[in-house]
Amino acid sequence: MAKLHSTSEKRNGSTELQNAPKRQELKPEIEVKREYSSESEEEKVEKIVGSLELSGNLLKDTNMVNGVIIKYNEPPEARKPTIRWKLYPFKGEESLDVIPVHRQSAYLLGRDRRVADIPTDHPSCSKQHAVLQFRVVESRETDSNKTGSSLTALGVAEATDQKSFVVKPYIIDLNSANGTFLNQERIDSLRFVELFPRDVLKFGFSTREYVLMYQD
Repeated sequence: MAKLHSTSEKRNGSTELQNAPKRQELKPEIEVKREYSSESEEEKVEKIVGSLELSGNLLKDTNMVNGVIIKYNEPPEARKPTIRWKLYPFKGEESLDVIPVHRQSAYLLGRDRRVADIPTDHPSCSKQHAVLQFRVVESRETDSNKTGSSLTALGVAEATDQKSFVVKPYIIDLNSANGTFLNQERIDSLRFVELFPRDVLKFGFSTREYVLMYQD
């Protein structure tokens, strides 16, 4: 994964950020939550894409940046998103600089600023904690219902042999010591977990929250 410097948009004087959603408006809504209680085990697996075997291959020590081995390689289906996804960080009720995450196909989050695209400076975070990965996958009819958005807005490519494909965001925890949390629930390590608009990510014991949104 090519290392690019992390970027953030300054809030002062920005019309976009002045119109950004308030903290309470960004909390996950029922329609985008994963309804695990009513699903079979097979249906649950559909939301957790990938496997330990696959992730093990991704974690081969083959990529070095600034003298540091990156313990992650992007999968073949990695794609740069076609819409403007953003992370809205909050520390309590305080909103922080918005982080655009549409300029590359993957973003490494972690405590090691030499390699992290999005630094997480809390001491409970691992040096290479997690990766936000965009992947092209076959679209499902339920995609628009789960996101509350049209498939076109999510960047669906033209149909090929009666199939259409979409670039979606996923989070994968890199076997961190203190875990990655999605909507207050710890996710399994070394597995891709699909993300939806308004999902909330936390890392380790940090109180900082990252709300995933996109711009139409």
